[in-house]
Formats: sequence, C-alpha cells, structure tokens
Amino acid sequence: MAKVTGIGGVFIKSKNDGPALAKWYQKHLGIKLEDFGGAILNWPEDKAEDKGMTVWTTADTASQWFSPSESSFMINYRVENLEKLLKVLAEEGVEVVGEMQVYSYGKFGWIMDPEGNKIELWEPLGEKL
Repeated sequence: MAKVTGIGGVFIKSKNDGPALAKWYQKHLGIKLEDFGGAILNWPEDKAEDKGMTVWTTADTASQWFSPSESSFMINYRVENLEKLLKVLAEEGVEVVGEMQVYSYGKFGWIMDPEGNKIELWEPLGEKL
C-alpha cells in the first residue's frame, strides 16, 4: 500500500515580503538559508537515497504556487509509489490538482484537503523503502 513516508518540505507564503520572512526564521530560529533563499534540512535516518532531505522556503505574496488553495502554507509529503497513490486518492473522491510532473529529482502530484488546502506529494528519486 502506498503511504506517506515523511515530510518532504514546508512552504510558507509570505503576506508581505518572502525574503524578509526567511531572514526572520534564520535569525530567530536558526534555519540556515542557502543561496536560493530557503533551507535544506537533512534527516540522516531516512531510508531514501537523499537521506530524508526536507526543503524549506518562503513564497512571495503574488505567488500562485499554492493555487487553487487560499492558504498561506502548503505541506509537501514524501510518498512511495506516487502514481498508484494518486489513482487511489482519485478513486476515493479526493480532488487531484493538475497532472503528475516528473523531474530529475522525483515525481510530484497535488491534491486538496477538505478545507481547501493544497497538498504536494513527492516521490523522491531513488526511494529505498
């Protein structure tokens, strides 16, 4: 059975200034920002090839990344067998948003929760579960 295997990322849509918000998190919570403006948090006990990397970043006010959700956040869950999971979710009546996308670092799909929050599902490349 396909299932969530961890958190793949936490994404926060800023209401004012994304880079300033990211700097606040760095200053007050010690989240080390990388050159791209977000953070990479690694989890060495994860069984995936990438050892459980979690991406953290902010999005500017005008971002459409979380659409059609109006929430100021989107959680990315690491999953196994994304194609099968998306099919099962659709069969269960869960709203699937857009088409699955494949990149060199994994497969992505999106769904909506009952409260209108967009959820990103990620099957990392080389998942070893």
